[in-house]
Amino acid sequence: MQAVLNNLNPDSKPETVEFKRESFGRFVGDLHADAENISWHSLSVASNVKENLLSQVSVTLWMTGLSASGKSSIACALDKLLTEHRYHSVVLDGDNLRHHLNSDLGFSATDRRENIRRTAEVAHLFNEAGIIAIAALISPHRADREMAQAIIGQQRFLEVYVSASVSKCEERDPKGLYVKARQGKIPEFTGISAPYEIPHAPALEINTENTSIESAAARLYEFLVGQAYLK
Repeated sequence: MQAVLNNLNPDSKPETVEFKRESFGRFVGDLHADAENISWHSLSVASNVKENLLSQVSVTLWMTGLSASGKSSIACALDKLLTEHRYHSVVLDGDNLRHHLNSDLGFSATDRRENIRRTAEVAHLFNEAGIIAIAALISPHRADREMAQAIIGQQRFLEVYVSASVSKCEERDPKGLYVKARQGKIPEFTGISAPYEIPHAPALEINTENTSIESAAARLYEFLVGQAYLK
């Protein structure tokens, strides 16, 4: 039981921790009492075998940015582009995940962190299957994104900062969330009543104030080609 790994301080640097696949309850504070009765079952097919079959190297593009910055739209456009070129990818959209897998979570700092932990674990599973994962979540806190990187693995984690000013996102406001936030109907709304911590060194930054969705997807595709994730 890796107790020291399970109770890392949120302000620590989890990317420095080496996690084995069989590490139980990574970043989970309260482990179930029956945890001692389970054990890791090693799989028969290595992820690189599946990657070779798919002619790609599995990776997670972690799209982070304000609400209405364009994360989900770019993620879906990239997914479509990859499919057209016969690559295999999946979109992990924050709102979609909150409809089912994460429907028991709210928007407190603790729940946001758990939302990201679960999403990162799902992305890790897809990567182990040779699939390219495109995660689109606000994920406002650096420590939480670092946790996601630690779960997924540094070599497989590409942080993509989808940038746009609060004023531009508020101008777009496709879901009417900024209006509700200004009216005080949505507490702890990122960019209005809660902070967003800009990535220090993302793998890529896309400013959607001067880049179209199609151009952004094409730029990400070329980035994957250039970094040899696509064969």
